[in-house]
Amino acid sequence: MAKNRVISFGYCMKNGQITVDFTESKAVIKIFEEYLNGSSLMQIAKLMESEKIRYSEGSDHWNKNMVKRIIENEKYLGTDKYPQIISEKFFNQANEKRMSKATSVCVISEDLQEIRSRTYCSECGHRLSRIGGNSRYEKWDCRNPDCYKFEYQLTDQMIIGTVLTVLNTVIANTSLIESSGEISVYSPTTDVIRKQNEINQMTDSAQVDFDRIKTEIFKLAAMKYGCCTYNDSSQQTAQIHSLLENHEQLNTLDIDLFKSCINRIWISHFCTIEVEFINGVHIKNITERTDKNEYSIECDDNSCEGSDRDKSQ
Repeated sequence: MAKNRVISFGYCMKNGQITVDFTESKAVIKIFEEYLNGSSLMQIAKLMESEKIRYSEGSDHWNKNMVKRIIENEKYLGTDKYPQIISEKFFNQANEKRMSKATSVCVISEDLQEIRSRTYCSECGHRLSRIGGNSRYEKWDCRNPDCYKFEYQLTDQMIIGTVLTVLNTVIANTSLIESSGEISVYSPTTDVIRKQNEINQMTDSAQVDFDRIKTEIFKLAAMKYGCCTYNDSSQQTAQIHSLLENHEQLNTLDIDLFKSCINRIWISHFCTIEVEFINGVHIKNITERTDKNEYSIECDDNSCEGSDRDKSQ
């Protein structure tokens, strides 16, 4: 199975420092050149596959959204951690072309599909539906007949903006995703306690039936095993730390980072968006909405006002 990238395509880690990967950086330059020469994102993706360029470890599969992420990745301009690969002029030309195309068509990207697959209604637990297809008038809603529809308009950008804000908040303070869950828990049920008492009485009897006691002990062991739970949240917390500690603040959503860190997005009927990380920690982003009219009801902002670190059920 291919692993999600943590370091942007075109770079690699050497001696604790991010440096340019020779093969991948040549592919980055070629992607920009091909795009400016008129090739479509899909054509470039097929070109990368034909040249056996690996986008991620263990896979040379490409799609147009991978190409798009490379074209819009500002790290190629150079930062304090990432060496420059693309000139500012070259980068701006490619993205001006990308933006001009975006004004004429709005498609549901694979990135958005990843977000949709993880977005659920807080009230009923059903996955939310995104209404509107590839139009610019998208709307998210709960279509569960036993639940009820949202009273406000929820858009793609509101969800993406919230997730981006939560990720940047955790990057700034990774202690927010600390999990207090125990690694393992044993909680005996009343049936287990009752069975233990029965065995105790049998062993205290004047006439001990060893075969029967042995059978009952095996039954008790199976019952106790069913009462044991294992919680791997500590390992998952460490994974999140390794991904986000010392990470630069995000200007756009890094979908690979999103998939590696976030399990689900919970949205309530009261315009509250809650991000659940893979270790079960929830961070809540509380937003306000205005009721201008039935077409303009939206959350006003995507600022994190607090965090709710309760474990998921």
